[in-house]
Amino acid sequence: MQAQAMHAVRRGWWWALATALLLCAGHAAAQRTEGDRAAANGPYEAEVAVRNQTEPERRAAFGRALAATLAKVTGDRQAGSRPGVRDELAKAKDYVAGFDYRQDEGVSATGAPSFQTTLVVRFKQEAVDDLIDMLGIPVWPSPRPKPVLWLAIDDGSGPRLVGLGQVNAARAILDQAKARGFALGLPGGNAAEQAAVGAIGRGDTAAIASLSSRYSPPMQLIGKLSRGGAGWVADWRFVDRGKVLSTWSTSNPDARRAMAGGADGAADALFKRYAKAGSSGAPGTFRVRILGLRSSDDYLRLMGYLDGLSIVKGVRPVMATADALELDLDLATGLAGFGRIAGRGGLLSSVAGAAPDGDAGTAATPAAASTFRLGAE
Repeated sequence: MQAQAMHAVRRGWWWALATALLLCAGHAAAQRTEGDRAAANGPYEAEVAVRNQTEPERRAAFGRALAATLAKVTGDRQAGSRPGVRDELAKAKDYVAGFDYRQDEGVSATGAPSFQTTLVVRFKQEAVDDLIDMLGIPVWPSPRPKPVLWLAIDDGSGPRLVGLGQVNAARAILDQAKARGFALGLPGGNAAEQAAVGAIGRGDTAAIASLSSRYSPPMQLIGKLSRGGAGWVADWRFVDRGKVLSTWSTSNPDARRAMAGGADGAADALFKRYAKAGSSGAPGTFRVRILGLRSSDDYLRLMGYLDGLSIVKGVRPVMATADALELDLDLATGLAGFGRIAGRGGLLSSVAGAAPDGDAGTAATPAAASTFRLGAE
């Protein structure tokens, strides 16, 4: 009877904590309205909040959704800020395969009902993959690992480990990991694992790694979430095969946001370690030859176009002849990526067979400069 009573107390404690985490900012968890089931489930789908369902609002939201999708697919949360991406975000509608709206209902801090319209966007996988490859954005490849989350939460009454039986208490970080394109697992929560909260508090990663050896892969996200100041503070360590890849802290008046920062830090550490460059080549300085310039207007049109490409960091004229202009271009992607972007703009077209792409076009070997023609061939 005593054991059953203690189990009931622990279960009640976790139920109260999970409820507090969901309500800590004064807002109830969003509830989907009956009959409205739209949700972003795959890596090429994203959800963004919108003010209304008008076309201008939707068009702007498409750009935000595409940036979120690029972050999810590549693993890089800064993917939307990389060179060349900004131009494509303005054309995000071209990448959309379909969309739906969802009306979420919640409760404000005053207890009054509140409503939020969410746009759920599905993007064309092939088009998104082609964009990532064209711009040379590094990608954290799939399949991605599922690290074990060792999270201790202390609301003032002592730390407790979040195990499988308390999954709702960790919902914020599990959902944020999903939004970043990977998943986190939870330990079973047996007695030995529950006793590990002391090791979590001490930052004893070796002890946690030993306990985690029964799980796969050998990666652990170790965190302690506790009340601090006017809100919540979380300290994190990410361990891969016994090596600490990253340490960081997150804080927020909302416990869910402080908790979600653990997923962001883990994704950043994994991206930094495992991301691979695309096929567009490494950034560098490349020499290109431009044919078809017949006037000063053509020259100004070319230079204006190159200046407007965010992947072009610098342009230096090298030599002009009667039929060609040679330039050194400082590119944020490889020459192959530049050729694909230039071809999409309609102003420049690659001259087939003129010279090989890739590193052969570097300024160090100008004789092998890649050749483009102004205007259509």
